Amino acid sequence: MAALTDAEIEKLFSGAPQFFARFQGHGSGAPHPSVAFPWNEELGIRDLSDHVQIGDNAWGCVTAAPRIILRDPMSVMSPTGKKRPHFNARCQERPSMLSMQGLEKGTIGYQAALEMSIADALQEEQYGFDSLGSKGRVIVEQRQRLITSKEGLRHLDDTTIMEQLKTNEARYQAERSGARMMTQDLYNELFTKVLHPPTKVIDQKDPYSLAVQIQALVKVLAAPNAWIDFSRVEWRIRLGQVLWAFPLDDEIFDGAAIDEGNDAQDRSEERYWLLLQILIACELLIRLDAITEGDEFGLAVNLKSSEVHKFEKEANISVKWSLILARAWLENITIAKTHVSHSEPSTPKGWLSSLTSKMNLKHEHMYGAHHVDHTQHRHNTQSEYVYAIQGKYSERQVYGLIHFARKLRWPDIQSSGPKVSETAMALGKATPITVPPVTYDSRRSSYFNGEKSPIHDRRQPSRRRKVEAALHPGGWFAKSYVSGLILPGDALPHYLMSSLLEVDGDALTRLGPMANLCGGLVYNGKSFWSTACVVGRVLAAGQGAAECMGWISSDVIPRGLEEGWVNVAVDAVPADLSRTGRKARIWGKTTIERESDCLGDADPSSVLPADFVIPYENAYANPPPSNIRMELKSLKLYTPMDSVSTIPTADRGFYPLSDSTKEKDAGIHTYPASVTFSMSHDTLDRDEYYNFALSNDIYFVTAHPCVASSYVKYFKSPTSPTIQQIDVGGHDLNGKPSSPAHITGHPLHRFYSYTAIHLTDLINKPSATLEDLLTHNTLSNGTGNHKSSSITNRTPRFLVIDCVTGFAPPQSPEMPSLSRMSSLSSSFGLEPTNVPPIRLPGSLELERRPSTAASTRSKIERIDPPSPSPEAKMRLGTRRRHFGSDLEILVRAVCAERGWNAIISRRRRGCLSCAIREAGALGWKVIIRVE
Repeated sequence: MAALTDAEIEKLFSGAPQFFARFQGHGSGAPHPSVAFPWNEELGIRDLSDHVQIGDNAWGCVTAAPRIILRDPMSVMSPTGKKRPHFNARCQERPSMLSMQGLEKGTIGYQAALEMSIADALQEEQYGFDSLGSKGRVIVEQRQRLITSKEGLRHLDDTTIMEQLKTNEARYQAERSGARMMTQDLYNELFTKVLHPPTKVIDQKDPYSLAVQIQALVKVLAAPNAWIDFSRVEWRIRLGQVLWAFPLDDEIFDGAAIDEGNDAQDRSEERYWLLLQILIACELLIRLDAITEGDEFGLAVNLKSSEVHKFEKEANISVKWSLILARAWLENITIAKTHVSHSEPSTPKGWLSSLTSKMNLKHEHMYGAHHVDHTQHRHNTQSEYVYAIQGKYSERQVYGLIHFARKLRWPDIQSSGPKVSETAMALGKATPITVPPVTYDSRRSSYFNGEKSPIHDRRQPSRRRKVEAALHPGGWFAKSYVSGLILPGDALPHYLMSSLLEVDGDALTRLGPMANLCGGLVYNGKSFWSTACVVGRVLAAGQGAAECMGWISSDVIPRGLEEGWVNVAVDAVPADLSRTGRKARIWGKTTIERESDCLGDADPSSVLPADFVIPYENAYANPPPSNIRMELKSLKLYTPMDSVSTIPTADRGFYPLSDSTKEKDAGIHTYPASVTFSMSHDTLDRDEYYNFALSNDIYFVTAHPCVASSYVKYFKSPTSPTIQQIDVGGHDLNGKPSSPAHITGHPLHRFYSYTAIHLTDLINKPSATLEDLLTHNTLSNGTGNHKSSSITNRTPRFLVIDCVTGFAPPQSPEMPSLSRMSSLSSSFGLEPTNVPPIRLPGSLELERRPSTAASTRSKIERIDPPSPSPEAKMRLGTRRRHFGSDLEILVRAVCAERGWNAIISRRRRGCLSCAIREAGALGWKVIIRVE
């Protein structure tokens, strides 16, 4: 048997994804996970992805990574000038929000799965920043040093800051249009208006260079304990709260020890420092853009390698996130300046006046001769200018909000859409920024009564923050969203749902002001779940479910719960918690690549055809039952009577939520959850019932799509499971039994030992651990499971759950074989108007509401897509389509009960071999194979 050559190996694994994690350079943090097709040049293969693309211009802010927006043809474009080179901060959110929405609803992609263990949410809180108002002594003293040092900031009042921000806005737009900036003009403006000039000459040859200016700005912006560090997730969502919120209105709790500030003046002080931080970051970004543009077009910038190295060293993660904020500001915010006359002889104090007077009283010795009372020359006139901030693209943002509601099938959005749009557009008007907010009734108590929800435990690390908020009509969530000033990360999903509620008066009235943005809600006969909640990730697998920007809607609602918010009690998987931070798998670059290599542990110079097998999920000694049907009966919440236990069984003090037991107050309660199913098949006389507790916070990953070559053929002996010969040239078979690769998929090296088990066998072994299932060859009273270990003599490392063999196709009220249909509306989430609700058949016990999915009377026709080639067939599988069934909900529920992270591998989208290799890259052990 001849060894395979390099050329033959490349043809054999053409179209097979390969999994990597590589560093992106100094200061870029943990390795960057990626999937590539190194042996393919076809764009149709290289562009395959395991996640959906961003579907609206308004949602592009969700990530700092380069992205392609598959724009809805009806959406509003952002007016843009000529595209110019710009500085890349080489910093982005973790996990990548691009990869947080897999092709399968309720799943994530390969990149996000690896990055979850180094998520930004795992960072400790920023020291000293424990309030939206006045900060502690350490922060105050550091800020004093900045504004009193001869090499630091000048004294800037609010008017100067806003004027300089207006200048930067005009300069940024001119730069985007191709205008060139004079280095000496920038130098003079920076060191006469914003910073003190350097006390010594830094560059003898060019003392006015951009490098000198950048060095001075980085030194100020990188000063510790002075500026908000937006690499901390708690401050990304609070950005809008500092700019637009009143104290004690629209409170937010995410486990961080940050209070709301004492009063309006207290909040204004922090807003001053935020705007000052934005100003310095904008000054720095404009100069970095100028250098990047000069380098791109070959202009003389004269940067030394030592200057580049110094910038990389001093521009820490906080500086880079400030640059991301600066770009978001310059792209989305405009400043309006209006002249206002007053009849009084003087106006109220500005922020800096109030701030420095407070500092002078507390730390008078630190100011000395540097303290200047700006009130002596700012408030003697009877008129002044008022500055206001406003989003540039309110129409784009409002359309994005309506688009989000339509994709989620928000109740009555077709009829209420115009009113919701009008209300949201009204929030886009200019907000005065140089006057303190109107004082509100400070006697109103907090919605949270000074107590955090039980979901918050600061000592318990969490890969995703659990966020609760108090909303009200036209609140800062909606204002922040309409402005477009949103930082990458989880903030956008929170803003979208909060904004939708704040502009939909009926929904907010019925649901109340309290919102659990990482839980679920029941409203108007539908349930909506954050993807941070495991119930949402499980229900997303059903028919009629929809997913958009971190939220899932379902026709399944909890029994006994009419309307309102709910939090679900889950346990973190201990193995996941133990592999966070520096212990995360993502740091093991070599391990990731070795345990997912196409050639396994083989020597590349001596790879034989017999080293490979064709993996199957359905090779049984005794076939499973036929015509198996799974039906979801109910989703149940349990009233916890015993606070110690979290397993929803009546034996341990939990009882189903019912009209007689559910709470009537406005609080958000935490319940254990479970789902109940019935199973029937040809060998059963009556239905069997199963209950699964959704008790573990596990995740599902969409197996990366692949494309097997139509020219490769495998030759096998009937008596041997291994491949005897591989034909990569498409030659005549000479009568030998063979299998085309585009039907069987890619081969699997014997290094990847696996065992397959049928779902009916799995659910009949509720006490079997994953190790038990991997080590036992057969299951009692079952069909027996197929093992590759009989070939390799190795203990199986992977468990393949067969959800294909013997199962009846899902019943759909719309049309048969729904899973094989494509929908043009699935790309853009277009929902037809005036479509009557569709009744689903079922027993009275099933709490499933009428589906709002499009019917065959839709203006957007569902058609069978043409499939001219095997490659085209596989590509069709990479588009998100209306897959889903109660069977898929069940298998996800099994994983949630047993604490198994799992890969979802769908036939016709990717082969089982590539899914097993991806599991090896992630360090996971369970693959769910679905039709």
